[in-house]
Amino acid sequence: MIELDNISTLPPKEAIKMETKNALKKIRKELFHLQNKFYADGRYSMLIVLQGLDTSGKDGVIRHAFSGMNPQGVQVTSFKKPSADELKHDFLWRIYPHFPEKGKIRVFNRSYYEDVLVPSVNKSLSGDVLDHRINLINELEHHLLANNTLILKYYLHISADEQVERIEERKTKPHKRWKYTKEDELVPNQWDDFRDAYDTLLNACDHLPWHIIPADKRWFRNYTAAKILAEQLEKLNLKYPNK
Repeated sequence: MIELDNISTLPPKEAIKMETKNALKKIRKELFHLQNKFYADGRYSMLIVLQGLDTSGKDGVIRHAFSGMNPQGVQVTSFKKPSADELKHDFLWRIYPHFPEKGKIRVFNRSYYEDVLVPSVNKSLSGDVLDHRINLINELEHHLLANNTLILKYYLHISADEQVERIEERKTKPHKRWKYTKEDELVPNQWDDFRDAYDTLLNACDHLPWHIIPADKRWFRNYTAAKILAEQLEKLNLKYPNK
């Protein structure tokens, strides 16, 4: 059982920042070659699901951990608040067109999990409807897996104090200012609610394991995300086709 309160948001004490950053550089070079072989092999597709509280670093992981791969084979889709048109359909309708084809890796920056998480916190849907959505998500992931779509699920684990600091950064640092909205001021007030909702959600949808990544230190978060991906690709025994 996943209990987020018992999992540290910090790197292990033995982790050294400069050594970890250098290790990430090596892994990114390795990922370039692994992704190229993944594309050429063509037997699998891969879906990477990035979830986490606001400011936990989903964009940062995409930029620093995954950007070394060939963009022709790796695509990113961000799922924000559903549009008026999307709300006219079932909650998975907007997701279906974005699942990866064979040979491709697709990163979901937020995902179908938001459609359980947010209404759970806002209490906008009944428990029965939320349970139905959770069951559909589990069935969907089983379906994808049965069709050779590998799924990596990351939860970026950030503390309340670090979240507040990063919101302050958005207000004070010019290169982050564009991300700031007035709604950011309300985010810390909902930290407990979202953490509780995540505790429930991660355990309800754990048939495919979640990778809980300590995210208070960006350098360790990025390294860990890249390392997990490289390890998963290496396990596939990928091969270039014979012609």
